[in-house]
Amino acid sequence: MLETVRALTTEYDMLPRGGKVLCALSGGSDSMCLLHLLSAMAEEGGFTLCAAHYNHHLRGAESDGDAAFVARWCEEHHIPCTLGEGDVAAEAAKRNQGLEETARQLRYAFLTETAEALGCSRIATAHNADDNLETLLLHLTRGAGLHGLAGIPPRRGELVRPLLTTPRADIEAYLEAHHIPHVEDSTNTDTKYARNKLRSQVIPVLRELNPKLTQRSAETMSYLRADNDYLNAQAAMACRHARWAEDDLVIEARYIAELPTAIAPRAVRRLLEMTGDGNTDCSAAHLKAVVDLAVGEDPSAVAFLPNGRLAQRVYKELLITTQGESPPFAPCPLQLDGETAPEGTDWRCSCRPVTCPPPDQRQPGAYYLTREAHGPLTLRPRQTGDELALPGRDTKTLKKWMI
Repeated sequence: MLETVRALTTEYDMLPRGGKVLCALSGGSDSMCLLHLLSAMAEEGGFTLCAAHYNHHLRGAESDGDAAFVARWCEEHHIPCTLGEGDVAAEAAKRNQGLEETARQLRYAFLTETAEALGCSRIATAHNADDNLETLLLHLTRGAGLHGLAGIPPRRGELVRPLLTTPRADIEAYLEAHHIPHVEDSTNTDTKYARNKLRSQVIPVLRELNPKLTQRSAETMSYLRADNDYLNAQAAMACRHARWAEDDLVIEARYIAELPTAIAPRAVRRLLEMTGDGNTDCSAAHLKAVVDLAVGEDPSAVAFLPNGRLAQRVYKELLITTQGESPPFAPCPLQLDGETAPEGTDWRCSCRPVTCPPPDQRQPGAYYLTREAHGPLTLRPRQTGDELALPGRDTKTLKKWMI
């Protein structure tokens, strides 16, 4: 196992000689194994090891117990440990997003801040080969391209994953052999979470078909990752033709339009990464919209993108820019027969009453609101969490409908 970890950390330069490595420590089996391994490798590898634990306050006394456990272990083994905490449930409600996603965002923000404060050039997390298999299956069930099917990358910038090619069974055997204690997260057995359901119900069946499922899937993801890296490199070469015009990124549309189908969306993603912090938050639909701008003939077409950005066709050029903020306005009553003009904006909304035809005579895609059923209507900006249910369709947030 140690040789497996050494090979991966060497290949991806995960443990810099003379530098500092921050180990993300939950107290669970994987992170305790990682901490013990890194501690054993530190002197030989010439790096300094620190640890950091984030208390999500999602499991009451159990969460506090985990924090006390890791603090005590690190103190006994002379490993500097930084503790952080946050009210994930309250923050998730505030952001109107799921607990898992909010916890991940807060945890990684804490790890990044801690690494900067301590001068650590790497942040090591304990994702293992079985985690990668679960990620692959989740991406497969939701639909994914080559990027998603390549699984978790061993390294992304300062973030490294030394155990990514190590199966969970090897980790458990290592803990037992070295008598290393760990804590158990009670939510790991809750099958309302998709990953837990895969782990307990789906993967055991697949492993009956192939006992070496974890190893074989790791090899497959390695091949796909190599293909993905090559295609991304080709996309990056095309983006060398881009130039900055003040705060906007400009490239001749033909450099995108002439690319093969497998590379053009990747080039768009790379352009968007160049204009932000590396996180595009774009779906395949967004990337396709920008490619369509480059391929199309409309000299002034626009595609609106997440994070306040837009792509604009300006004759022969493609421009990536930041949108100006829409003027806010206070909610106001909607005039059902006439024009509504929100104060302080250039917006105008015109409505007229119509007679609702019988169901069998309605045009496809036409929907009707009745005054009796819905009462007075209000005109206001979209708010986070607004949902819409169309007949015969699932309820989704308005943001997702618009995307």
